[in-house]
Amino acid sequence: MPYDFELTAQLPAPPEDVYDAWLSSEGHSQMTGGAATIDPVVGGPFVAWDGYITGTTLELDRPRRIVQTWRTTNFTDEDEDSTIEVLLEPVGEETRITVRHSNVPSEHHGYEDGGWQKSYFDPMHEHFSAR
Repeated sequence: MPYDFELTAQLPAPPEDVYDAWLSSEGHSQMTGGAATIDPVVGGPFVAWDGYITGTTLELDRPRRIVQTWRTTNFTDEDEDSTIEVLLEPVGEETRITVRHSNVPSEHHGYEDGGWQKSYFDPMHEHFSAR
C-alpha cells in the first residue's frame, strides 16, 4: 500500500535561488552532485541523479512551490508514479524547504529514512553555503 511523508530542512539561500536551481539542469546538477536534465515548464520532463529519478513537472508557483511526478529506477512496472510537492518558505535570508512525497511504494522507506537528506538536503546545504 503506497504511503505519504513530509520532510523539512533549512537552506542558506533565498527561495528564489533554490527554486531556480531546482528547475535548472545545471543548477540541479550542481546542488545535488548528480547529473540532471530539466525542461523547466509545466508538462516538461526531467531526469535527475544520473538517470535514477525521472518525472514530469505538474505545477509551478515561483518561488513558493514545485509539484512533480517522481519515480526511481527502483520502482516496478506495477508501481504508479509518486508525487513530490516542494514548498519554499523564506526564513530571514534563508529558506525552509518542505518536501511532501506522496504515493510512495510501501517498500521504499529509504527515501524517507535518509534518502532525501543524503541525496538532496545535505548537498543542497553544502552547495548554497559555498556561494
